[in-house]
Amino acid sequence: MTPHTSTPGRAPAAATGFLVGGAAGFLLTEAVAVLVSLALGEPLDVGGGGPLRAVLVAAVLLCALAGALVGLHRASRPGARPEGGR
Repeated sequence: MTPHTSTPGRAPAAATGFLVGGAAGFLLTEAVAVLVSLALGEPLDVGGGGPLRAVLVAAVLLCALAGALVGLHRASRPGARPEGGR
């Protein structure tokens, strides 16, 4: 195995980063939707699908992937703390 794939704690860090990034992406899209609806005076309609729904889903997925990459990066740093350590 290569050192990159055998570093302990990479999978939990990536999963945690994915979940946290996805949650942040969801909050980001909700905040944008609220601001746009306040500015336009009517809510965004994504019920029928289309490009707006695709953009919102893509934003959440990109944030989730970015979170997973950050988790992987933090887990592979030299001097990373063991689980539960301070």
